[in-house]
Amino acid sequence: MPAPSPRFAHDPVLVAFGETVRAVRRERGLSQEDLAHVAHLDRSYLSSIERGAQNPGLIAISRIAAALDVPIAHLMLEAEI
Repeated sequence: MPAPSPRFAHDPVLVAFGETVRAVRRERGLSQEDLAHVAHLDRSYLSSIERGAQNPGLIAISRIAAALDVPIAHLMLEAEI
């Protein structure tokens, strides 16, 4: 499992983003493994994002949004960030 981003781990912004990713993933009927595969990310990294333990970069966010078939802005708006 990747080490958390210690400086920002569990920051409310990261937690809100992760909860949104999880909610949209579940709405789409995808497992973490399925989403990680389509997004070309490691499943443990995706799990850390969903828990708010990682501060994902723009590339990872873009891959997640594309795999969920939503604009990046949708994830941000749903997370209220």
